[in-house]
Amino acid sequence: MKKLIVLAVMSCLTLTGFAQEEVKDRNKGEMKFEHTRHDFGTFAQDTAVVTHEFVFTNVGKTALIIHSANASCGCTVPEYTLEPIAPGKQGRIKITYNGKGRRPGVFRKSITIHHNGKQTPTRIYIEGEMIGDELPIKEVALMNDSTMAE
Repeated sequence: MKKLIVLAVMSCLTLTGFAQEEVKDRNKGEMKFEHTRHDFGTFAQDTAVVTHEFVFTNVGKTALIIHSANASCGCTVPEYTLEPIAPGKQGRIKITYNGKGRRPGVFRKSITIHHNGKQTPTRIYIEGEMIGDELPIKEVALMNDSTMAE
């Protein structure tokens, strides 16, 4: 009988703890982005540094504080709002992709944002295609064919 009473008390305490956590989550700040993905499109390797600024609004009930923003690669550098973002106010995360010295081609990078709000961590993405300085293979083949004919 004692075991049954102890089990019932422990169950009630556990459920109370979960309910308190749910109330805490409802009162947290919350990031709402205009968009979470940006496509730089195609750009040349000689202009390989491109930047985009993601804008978000704190739609939660308390101030939102960004603790860190980490990119999936060293070629991508995030800068973010350092001061707390009040409810209803906007914050910014500026992402710079530097493809200098990198192999041309398609890329997709993620940025992970750790904050004190709901749904942490939050991820945003950049993508694009960097075209190299060399001629496309078809043009090189055509050039070779024309020089052989001479």
